[in-house]
Amino acid sequence: MNKEKPMPLCMWSFGVALGIVWAIMMLFAGWASIYGWGAMFVSTMSSVYIGYEPSFGGGIVGGIWGFVDGFIGGVLLAFFYNLIACKRK
Repeated sequence: MNKEKPMPLCMWSFGVALGIVWAIMMLFAGWASIYGWGAMFVSTMSSVYIGYEPSFGGGIVGGIWGFVDGFIGGVLLAFFYNLIACKRK
């Protein structure tokens, strides 16, 4: 078994990457829900993301919220990964 310590993740880079991915997903989900695809998902997420609705502007608002949410989640995931995986002896 390899005894080397795992390489730590850059929290900010991981946060930006996850934020971009989640923002794109929320943007396209908002736009797709205009045509009825994923309407239940958008309805559920609109209870968390203020202004998120099945419309062009609502998709953009969802993308902005998605980036913020994904960024915070990514930073926290990288922080806890570094704390748990990279600090062991």
